[in-house]
Amino acid sequence: MAPADSGLQPVLCGEVRTSVLRTSEALTARTAVQLLNLRPDEHVLLSERPNLRVVSPQLLTGVDCRLPAAGGSRPRAVGTVAARAVLTEGRVLQTSAFARLVPSEGSHRRAWGHYLLRPGVVEPLARHQARDVVDGFLAAAPLPGGVLNPGAVAERLLDHVLRHRLLDQRAPFKSGRTRLRWAALPAAEGAGASIERFTVAADGLRTVALRTPVADPAAVAALCEDLALHDWLLTTLLALVERSRLGSGDGEAVLAALRPLVDHLLHLWMPGARVPDGLSGVWETLEKQPGFSRQWQTLVQRIRDQVAVQTAPLSRRVLASS
Repeated sequence: MAPADSGLQPVLCGEVRTSVLRTSEALTARTAVQLLNLRPDEHVLLSERPNLRVVSPQLLTGVDCRLPAAGGSRPRAVGTVAARAVLTEGRVLQTSAFARLVPSEGSHRRAWGHYLLRPGVVEPLARHQARDVVDGFLAAAPLPGGVLNPGAVAERLLDHVLRHRLLDQRAPFKSGRTRLRWAALPAAEGAGASIERFTVAADGLRTVALRTPVADPAAVAALCEDLALHDWLLTTLLALVERSRLGSGDGEAVLAALRPLVDHLLHLWMPGARVPDGLSGVWETLEKQPGFSRQWQTLVQRIRDQVAVQTAPLSRRVLASS
């Protein structure tokens, strides 16, 4: 059971933006590090197993705002929102902004030095109900002006990285951005991570409500970045397959439309591979319902079957002429 006084529970919240990198060729590890070297005083993190993943240094944005709350009471909050950029296989760019809401020890704002010593922490200056804040934050409607909005921080960072001189601004295929807004409350004592709900609003906003035994915002953000990455991959694959007129269009035109999928997307599917310990239960739930990997594998098999059907006549003609 959750603690009786839910108003004192810390709330983790954030938002992830996901987009294809605007460059014709996937970046190498070296150029990816150059792209995400956003702070000269800190190192870019690079990992090559199980796939190439590059993470920028953490950036901080000071906020003095109101908390979004479903009940209408919007206490003032002050602190810093942490943000970072993540590049997967030199091709898919994500920006993630997040914070941990921790009740302030007083009701008055302190000097900025106090908040800078607590990176990624936002302190409400009045009593609040954690569930009320979560419900207000995850509301499908756009967040009103003047309230805590990590998504705006993530959007600015995404636009900044996409304008980098290393990018030739020629993406290999057309795709949209996706937005995943998340909030997490503490799990019951002894319980693992769980997902309370996953929704897709009419405007494409994804919202995720979690219960986690992990209080580290960066760890929960890594889980949500993984969810957002695979949601974007599935959404993009569905859109490109529909656009290719798979199974009904001209064979060569279909192959031309499918090639970017084979070259740039199909090998990126690794759900849960980088999810921190203690949080993997969330992926287990999503694999049961709605079944992300099941839908992905069905689409991939359909693409491969179509490629085989379309290339078989070409292979026979080449053999006959040799």
